[in-house]
Amino acid sequence: MLLQRTFLSLAVTAGVLSLASCNKDGEFKKTKSGIEYKIFKKDGSGYSYRSENAEADTAAYKARIGKIMTAHIEYRTSKDSVLQSSRKNMFGFPTFIQLQPVANKGTELEALSLLQPGDSGVFRFNVDSMFVRNTGQPAPPQVKKMGTTLTFFVKAVELMDEAKAKTVSEQMRPQIQAKIKQQATAQLAKDDQQLQDYIKKNNLTAQKDTSGVYYVVTQPGTGPKPKTGQLVSVKYKGSLLSGKVFDTSEKAPNNGKPVDFPIGVGGVIPGWDRVIPLLNKGSKATLLIPSGLAYGARGAGADIPADSPLRFDVELVDVKAAPPQPAGPSAADIQRQIEAMQQQQQAQGGR
Repeated sequence: MLLQRTFLSLAVTAGVLSLASCNKDGEFKKTKSGIEYKIFKKDGSGYSYRSENAEADTAAYKARIGKIMTAHIEYRTSKDSVLQSSRKNMFGFPTFIQLQPVANKGTELEALSLLQPGDSGVFRFNVDSMFVRNTGQPAPPQVKKMGTTLTFFVKAVELMDEAKAKTVSEQMRPQIQAKIKQQATAQLAKDDQQLQDYIKKNNLTAQKDTSGVYYVVTQPGTGPKPKTGQLVSVKYKGSLLSGKVFDTSEKAPNNGKPVDFPIGVGGVIPGWDRVIPLLNKGSKATLLIPSGLAYGARGAGADIPADSPLRFDVELVDVKAAPPQPAGPSAADIQRQIEAMQQQQQAQGGR
């Protein structure tokens, strides 16, 4: 749970949202690989159900391999809860998907191969079957407890070559960055209010780091403070502000032993990298971390919802020397690289 903020990515609008109502129209068909599907084609201002059977990996699809499809994508559980939405993650912009040969049938890639630009599709997968085909392993328990099926909504927007896709993505980038900054500022203010309310409710006397993390030293240590790159050993318990514990070093695989990691190099969530160096070896502390310095808008699986400020009770057990770094290239290696580059340049100049 402590490693750099991650979220299980199962692959990789008004369109996708309208598909929720499309889902009620027509009947699901089924591919030979077991995907249940409905496909709708653009029809004026709406969509009409495509009654003919769709086939994957056709000559028409093979002609599109290597091109980029822009699309809005949404995953929903069998209980119709939104698990992941590209429209939300991309602030309304479509996501980019490079079309690949359909090596594994019964996966999202096969579903995408059934769509033409402008089409919308609803695809229902058996979770275990999809994971086996994607990874060779059954779905993990945290996914299976969300239901036995997963529904994949896709609004295929446009097909383009790599050059155009690069141009379009470069045009989108500053707009997305501006929205990310705007959202992060608003979320930080919201998180800060939640943390202040939590501190007041629990009668804590907390200090605030410039990053926005609050911390309470409950037992001062007398040892050195860790420096960037040094290896630290930390015991911890992580919980939501509701009090629900989502992770602890007391459980497997640590079984009460501290976790070791280099501090200040991005190996853990940013809130830890900011505050652990403020503690002396032997210290115990409570860290109250805003969501942007924890797992952010993605959350972490079923245990940590999106945009969740977190509490960590930690003990800095030990501070050790920085682990050895891989040796860099020798002077002889560098000289050989320079000579090779010079030879390449001379060869190109003689053409």
